[in-house]
Amino acid sequence: MRVLKEGLNRLSEFIEGRPILGRLHPVVKAMNGFFFGTDKTAPSAPYILDNLDIKRYMSLVIMALLPSVLAGIYFYGLRVLAVIIVSYIFGGLTEVLFAIFRRKEIHEGFLVTGLIFPLVLPSSIPLWMVAVGVVFGVFFGKEVFGGTGRNIFNPALVGRIFLSMAFPEYFATMWQRPFLKGLGGFLRFSPDSITSATPLINFKSGHLITSDYISLLLGTEPGSIGETFRIGIILGGIFLIMVKVSDWRIPFSYLLSVALLSLLVNGIFPDKFAPPLFQLLSGGLLFGAFFMATDPVTSPLTAGGKWICGVLLGIFTVLIRGLSGFAEGVMFAILLTNALNPLIDTVVLNIKFKRNSL
Repeated sequence: MRVLKEGLNRLSEFIEGRPILGRLHPVVKAMNGFFFGTDKTAPSAPYILDNLDIKRYMSLVIMALLPSVLAGIYFYGLRVLAVIIVSYIFGGLTEVLFAIFRRKEIHEGFLVTGLIFPLVLPSSIPLWMVAVGVVFGVFFGKEVFGGTGRNIFNPALVGRIFLSMAFPEYFATMWQRPFLKGLGGFLRFSPDSITSATPLINFKSGHLITSDYISLLLGTEPGSIGETFRIGIILGGIFLIMVKVSDWRIPFSYLLSVALLSLLVNGIFPDKFAPPLFQLLSGGLLFGAFFMATDPVTSPLTAGGKWICGVLLGIFTVLIRGLSGFAEGVMFAILLTNALNPLIDTVVLNIKFKRNSL
C-alpha cells in the first residue's frame, strides 16, 4: 500500500499546475482519499462529529444496504449485479466529469447514490434505462445545485421519478415474480418473463388484499429490487441508527404518522386507503424511511425539524397513495419534503430564538 500511496503522490505532483492534466487532479485526490482516508474537515454536509470521515460514513451505509442487495440477487437473479454496475459506471462518470470541469474534489457520496438508485428500480428494467435514469438524477438532482452537499433533492429519487414519468409502462405491470426455491437467483440470471403487479398496484386497481403480512416482510411479493426484503431493511435501518449515521426521529415519526393517519382514513374510505399494517409493509415505505428520508444532506438539521419532516412525510405518503393516480407515494413525499426542509429548519430556529430572547 505504501507503493500505491507514493505513486499517487507523485502523480498528483506531476499533473498539478499543468493546464490540461491539472483537470485530472480531483480524480487522483479521490483515489488517494478512497484508499487512505483524509484528515480534512468536510466542506459541506454530511458533517461527521467523530473520527469517521466521509468514506467510512458511506461504508456504513453500504454495509446496511447489503441485506437488501443480497436479497435482490436471490429474488431476481444475477442481472441485479448488472443493474448496479451500470448505475455506478454512468453515474460515477457523470460525477467525475463535473469534478474535472469544476476542478473540485470527487466526493464519495455517489457510492451510496449509485447503490440506492438500482435498488428502487424494477428488476426487469432495461440497462440503457438505468444509465439514462442515473445520469438524469445525478445531473438534475445534484450537479445543477453545485454538487455534493449543495443539493436539496435526493438524486436517486429524482432519477427514479423521471423514469416512472417517461416510461410508465415499466412501472405499471412489468414486475417479475421473484425466485423462491433453493438458491434462487444466485444460480440464475433473471426470472422468467412472467410479470405481475405489486400489492400496492393491485389494491389501487380495486382488488382485494391477498398478500399476507409474512410474505410482505420476507419479500416474496413482486416489487423493486431492494425494497421487498423488509426484515433486512429494518435491520439495516436499526444498524444505521445505532452507529449514529441516521437520526431515529425521522423514520419513527414517518412510520408512526403513516400508521395513525391510515388507521383514521381507512375507517372512513376503506376502498381508497389501505389498512395501516399493509401501508407500512408494502411498497418502498420502509426503504424510504430508513435510507432516503434520513439523507443528511437533504433532511432537516434541527431536532424539531426532523419531527416535522417525518410527520409531513407520513401525511404526503398516505394522501398520494389514496387520492392520486399513483399507487406509490413515498418517492413524491420525500421530494416534496426535501423542498420544504430548508423552510422547516428556518421556522424551527426562529421559534427557538424568539423563545430564548423572552
